[in-house]
Amino acid sequence: MSAVRDDPAADPWAIVADLRRERDEALAREAAMAEVMQVISASPGDLGPVFEAILHKAHSLCGAELGSLFTYDGELFWPVAAARPPAPFNELMREGFRPGPGNPFARVLEGEPLVHIADIAPLAARHPDDAGLRVAVEVGLRTFMVVPLHKDNVLLGVITATRREVRPFSDKQIALLQNFAAQAVIAMENARLLTETREALEQQTATAEVRGVINSSPGDLAPVFDAMLEKATTLCEAAFGTMLTYDGERFQAAAFKRAPERYAEFMKQGPFVFAPETGPGRLLAGEPFVRIDDATSEKAYTSGDAVQRALVDLAGARSLATVPLRKDDALLGSITVYRQEVRPFSDTQVSLLQNFAAQAVIAMENARLITETREALDQQTATAEVLGVINSSPGDPAPVFAAMLEKAMTLCGAAFGTLQTYNGQSWQSAATQGVPEAFAEYRRRNPPPYGPGTISDRILSGEPLVHSVDLMSEELYQTGDPNRRAMVDLGGARTSLVVPLRKDSVVLGVLQIYRQHVEPFSDRQIALFQNFAAQAVIAMENARLLTETREALEQQTATAEVLQVINSSPGDLTPVGRDPRQGQ
Repeated sequence: MSAVRDDPAADPWAIVADLRRERDEALAREAAMAEVMQVISASPGDLGPVFEAILHKAHSLCGAELGSLFTYDGELFWPVAAARPPAPFNELMREGFRPGPGNPFARVLEGEPLVHIADIAPLAARHPDDAGLRVAVEVGLRTFMVVPLHKDNVLLGVITATRREVRPFSDKQIALLQNFAAQAVIAMENARLLTETREALEQQTATAEVRGVINSSPGDLAPVFDAMLEKATTLCEAAFGTMLTYDGERFQAAAFKRAPERYAEFMKQGPFVFAPETGPGRLLAGEPFVRIDDATSEKAYTSGDAVQRALVDLAGARSLATVPLRKDDALLGSITVYRQEVRPFSDTQVSLLQNFAAQAVIAMENARLITETREALDQQTATAEVLGVINSSPGDPAPVFAAMLEKAMTLCGAAFGTLQTYNGQSWQSAATQGVPEAFAEYRRRNPPPYGPGTISDRILSGEPLVHSVDLMSEELYQTGDPNRRAMVDLGGARTSLVVPLRKDSVVLGVLQIYRQHVEPFSDRQIALFQNFAAQAVIAMENARLLTETREALEQQTATAEVLQVINSSPGDLTPVGRDPRQGQ
């Protein structure tokens, strides 16, 4: 209660004046609180105008000359609103502020509910190395108060109020500033909840849109990856993003979103093997995600790793987050988003990336199943067609070989192919498809050899198949073997697959297909090719049996005719010695 009212001899008019002043102050406080609440309601999720309104009202009602509102991220204090801040303070605080021992901010970090310093000059004298205290004295600050912003015992920030004279704040002013601090916490919590709700809605919308693309593009991963990267980079506030696939040995760029052109061109030169300390290398080692605050400080960059150098020097990447695409613990690839400044990605953004990665795996699995189903149907159709040719061409394997070679090349993605038969001593060309003319001419002049080390020799030695991933890198080409040189230099062959035509361990020939680029044939394609080889053997066996049957029938017919002549000319040998099919 006012001292005037406690004194019985006090002037009644003074008591009235005192009551009116208290009433006016209370009304002003209530009006200020109402205005701040109105700003909070009018600016959901936007803390800037709320903080400005809180500072303005708090400082005017508390008689503070200047002050600021800071947020705290667990390491640094960041100024987000200020009332008439001196320029030196702006310079000191703009990169974040970490208080030293004895600093009023440090006392808040230690748990003090309020720090109120009547005169900051003696404190600054005791801590001459504290830049914040030194600047405060230099700009003429004296009385200083720091009120923490707490939510469930977690420090979110502080409000400061300062005077240029030694004049401590009253209990009423302290309580008022604490009330404004509580309003700031309410505003921050509202903004957090609203942001989380908006982010959740955006994520759900993005997820639904990506699923829509997955459903509308069954088996086609390109639009899925593109839509996914678009959403991931936007929602994670990233400058650009990439998606890599992994084949068990190397990573290959599968999609880009807003990636700098020079970096995209570099990545298209892959596939790559990444060093263990890089993001993909760490994913391979089993890490659930990798978050790098500054790529320039990582070992992979400082040690000169070419891919990491390209990422920083060509793309300007600094902060990044990468998550794996996994199916049953097998790594299928990765999604990575990048910022071109040092600004680490949050846990929420990493979780969002992981959600997109799960969707990418679903899309890849759907595509795999659709592809396998389509391939199985294509194989069955091709097999049925070849069997139809076999049935319609009994004894004539030529059309069977041509149809078989065409189907095998189409289903296995080969550029050209040949089928050769073997009679135990030499090789004969039985069918060709798409063979470059220069190589075909060479082959007409130079039949396939089967000397030591050649593919033919390896097949005759019992190898079940010969799969050459890069013919140019093999010893036969490097040592100048004419046949291998012609195959590569004239035919453009790089990857080849050769399977034997065998019947009871006897080599009847070979079926060969070639790609004009380095790309190994898959296990599925190899199995399919071996199936075609088995069909070729069936066609050859059918032709052999049909030929033998026809020859046996001709022999039996001739024998029956001779016996008929014998029976019709007993004792007369002249007709018997003559060919019964000749005229009389």
